[in-house]
Amino acid sequence: QVQLVESGGGLVQPGGSLRLSCVVSGFSLSNYDMSWYRQAPGKEREFVAVITSTGITNYGDSVKGRFTISRDAFRNVMYLQMDSLKAEDTAVYYCKAGRLGFVAWGQGTQVTVSS
Repeated sequence: QVQLVESGGGLVQPGGSLRLSCVVSGFSLSNYDMSWYRQAPGKEREFVAVITSTGITNYGDSVKGRFTISRDAFRNVMYLQMDSLKAEDTAVYYCKAGRLGFVAWGQGTQVTVSS
């Protein structure tokens, strides 16, 4: 059964850090393009970062230099290290797997950046 489960969200002060995890089951994440997206209240879902099946990474302009995407192929887990967090990073964060027309999403984890 294909399943993506995010965790690691929470409340953090501006300037702080969080690390999100996306645990994958039912397939090997190394064979897929794995992404993070986020959606703030009243806004469209926004691309955050991707790590392709070949290990290439790319980031949305708003998070470049602050967020780092990575994966652990042995544990079948993808991560998003988020540093220097800002209030505008507040959103529900989703992980996504994609390849050749196959797409799967997690249920999301809430990140709130507030003092």
